[in-house]
Amino acid sequence: MRARPEPRNVRAGTTPKPVLAMSATVRHAQDIPVETVPAGTETSRQVLTGPGEGTGFYMRRFAIEPGGGMPRHRNRVEHQQFVLRGEAMVGIGDEVHQVRAGDVVHIPGGTAHWYRTEGTEPFEFLCVVPDSEDQIELLPGDDQLNL
Repeated sequence: MRARPEPRNVRAGTTPKPVLAMSATVRHAQDIPVETVPAGTETSRQVLTGPGEGTGFYMRRFAIEPGGGMPRHRNRVEHQQFVLRGEAMVGIGDEVHQVRAGDVVHIPGGTAHWYRTEGTEPFEFLCVVPDSEDQIELLPGDDQLNL
């Protein structure tokens, strides 16, 4: 008889963490409120999944209209992003990247970053962050944005 393997998230000799009871949800993005991002220019956000909708991470959708952007700032938590539409210049630390639909972006926690749309269509991306407490700090030096 073969021994059952240990679950991957449990070290030998430890007790697994209890799984919280969560309800499955299916919603259309059209039914989720869109809110303005006060620090941004022509920037909005939808919280697609948040507290009570899973554990470990939250998913948000950002849209930045042509001519818009987000000033230089840093967050305590890391960001995992997938670009859905449009193009933008994204500053991460001391580097500037031109990103477009299909690109994947990782911004480590505590790293200064900013966004500026390029072209004539909105820049839209999904942003997945840990469900831990975040802290946002606006930073000087957004003269590179030219918003």
